[in-house]
Amino acid sequence: MNSAILLIAALGLLAAILLLSHAPLGAYLYRVASASGHTRIERGIYRLAGVDPDGDMHWRAYAASVVAFSLVSIGLLWALILGQSYLPWSFGREMNWHTALNTAVSFTTNTNWQSYGGEAGAGYTVQMAGLTVQNFVSAGVGIAVAFAVMRGVARRSASTLGSFWVDLVRVCLRVLLPIAAVGAILLLIGGVIQNLSAPMEIQAVTGSTQVIQGGPVASQEAIKLLGTNGGGFFNANSAHPFENPNAWTNIVQILLILMIPFALPRTYGLLVGDRRQGHALVAVMAGIAVVSAALTTWAEVAAGGANLEGKELRFGTIWSTVFATATTGTSTGAVNSMHESYSPLGGGMVLTNMILGEVSPGGVGTGFYGLFILALIAVFIAGLMVGRTPELLGKTIGQREITYAALAILVMPALVLLLTAAALVLPVAKGALLTSGTHGLTEMMYGYASAANNNGSAFAGLTADQPYLNLTLALAMFCGRLLPIVLVLALAGSLAAQPRRPETEGTMPTGTPLFAGLLAGVVLIVAGLTFFPALALGPIAEALS
Repeated sequence: MNSAILLIAALGLLAAILLLSHAPLGAYLYRVASASGHTRIERGIYRLAGVDPDGDMHWRAYAASVVAFSLVSIGLLWALILGQSYLPWSFGREMNWHTALNTAVSFTTNTNWQSYGGEAGAGYTVQMAGLTVQNFVSAGVGIAVAFAVMRGVARRSASTLGSFWVDLVRVCLRVLLPIAAVGAILLLIGGVIQNLSAPMEIQAVTGSTQVIQGGPVASQEAIKLLGTNGGGFFNANSAHPFENPNAWTNIVQILLILMIPFALPRTYGLLVGDRRQGHALVAVMAGIAVVSAALTTWAEVAAGGANLEGKELRFGTIWSTVFATATTGTSTGAVNSMHESYSPLGGGMVLTNMILGEVSPGGVGTGFYGLFILALIAVFIAGLMVGRTPELLGKTIGQREITYAALAILVMPALVLLLTAAALVLPVAKGALLTSGTHGLTEMMYGYASAANNNGSAFAGLTADQPYLNLTLALAMFCGRLLPIVLVLALAGSLAAQPRRPETEGTMPTGTPLFAGLLAGVVLIVAGLTFFPALALGPIAEALS
């Protein structure tokens, strides 16, 4: 009874902190997005980069900047990884060219899929100067794009969406860096390590030898979670005691994952001048997340009383499933338990979190604009049902807007289903599965769903470090990240160019519980119609057998 009471109290504390941080953090993000001034450090960065801090960008220029920045980041990180043997603190670690390319694409796209063992593939210099830097800037790109989308709705008869370079610098310096610093200190207090010590070999009490790892872990761990990145310093990720030592640090990690995604709807409501719009979006995010956590927990507890296979006993089943829901509902991908060992329905639920588009609440920035696209679809469907022109906050949802939205929605399913189907019929990829049949289908689909949604978690039954899978997963990560960004910026540009029409009695309100329910239904229907046949052949068939 005492343990149950403590668990309920801990879950209540988690929910209370998220609720209390929603408004002030959302308001702070609004001030960052709408600020007109620049700090001295920011101006210095703009001078070095040759950026006009007061210049706005057309959506095409904004999108081109995002793509160009991503391509340059991939190239630089790939070169850094390939050359790490010449760098200090490399400890003889290295990657082959295709693993290095996969890793460069992965961390640049905020995916953090790891085909290598964290403590075996990357030395400290690569971890700090390459991977941790990308954890900051890739998260900054996501939030910057979300800001541009919000401005597209808020502005009237405008041709610009803001400056990508200004948004990126502000987000990194004013939001991610200070919160990550506080998070790193909290994790250090909780026992996460932070040093530059080389791995040490010690004599165990049984007479065998054991390698004790070191490294600058806390600094990377904080931004890995805050930026919904997810790549672990160690192969075991947040199940490793040096990354996640105890129940207290486990709660801190979940909070870091969820803070910004749940706050961005508040920022949206403030930017468009109607807080109810943000309330509707955050209600859908929270509702889907709570239901998913409850179903995943039920599936694991109902599997033989309490399925502890693959769970970290320091946390137990419930904190494992809550963590799994938080990381697959966002684009984080960190794990404190092995999803491969979940029951068929539990594993199916964490897979479902990703194929819903990761909107519960989604990654930093990506969750907001992913749900915003689905909100446009909901408005369009409602308009067709009642025979009125669909409008969102006085902006018409016409052929151009719905085309952009539909294409953005189709990118991820097309990548997942086509690449999964190809991998299951090609011997070079099929041989990487440890199991066959329905579970093998789930493993392969989970891998490509994780890549295309920029999640990064793995089912652990797929040996992905081989040329075909490294390259196709990199393709899924790259296209799954950048194609929706380009399309959603085109959509934002189209909305910004429109004047804002006054509301009439025929205007559908989009800040109400009714619309929130409609939006939740659209989220489930879009994913259901797309993925239900594949889920029926995978986790559902395995559960029924």
